[in-house]
Amino acid sequence: MVRKMTFTRLSDGTREEYQQLAAVEHQVHGRMVNDVLEVFRSIASSENGYALDPYRHSLQTATRAFRDGADEEAVVVALLHDMGDRISPDNHGEVAAGVLRPFVSENHCWLLQHHPIFQGYFYYHHVGKDRNAREKFRGHPAFQMTADFCERWDSVSFDPAYDTMPIEEFEPIVRRILSREPFANRRAA
Repeated sequence: MVRKMTFTRLSDGTREEYQQLAAVEHQVHGRMVNDVLEVFRSIASSENGYALDPYRHSLQTATRAFRDGADEEAVVVALLHDMGDRISPDNHGEVAAGVLRPFVSENHCWLLQHHPIFQGYFYYHHVGKDRNAREKFRGHPAFQMTADFCERWDSVSFDPAYDTMPIEEFEPIVRRILSREPFANRRAA
């Protein structure tokens, strides 16, 4: 059982209390991988009108990245890129970026955050939007990586007949990436 703190203002906490809270936070962090995988699995029941639900779409995206020889970080990004779809479809990329930010590169965070507008290149013109909206980001170090992610893995991953790898194949990779020291991997890509 976790001992509850008695202070009612953060400024009133003692060193001992904050050290205990840090230990509890470490335990919570240890459970985080399971929580992320649970949230990811929950998108399987998200009805979205596509041939694949977001869960199968994301598995397919990660399968393509894996088979294309992407590094483990890119595979995890591909797997979890739409994990925010169920709770926040309008900014699901930002949700995924927020969750993965402590464990992946800055460029991968940028990719996660901006991939929805880059996906627009393939369909925005059909719904009265500017398919070239991504061009305002040209020059960003992760621009081409994001465009490639969308073209090679994400935009083509709606095929029910594709031989998609199961989540069990990706769990060890997710565990390795999300077990990194938070923010120790802050590099471009």
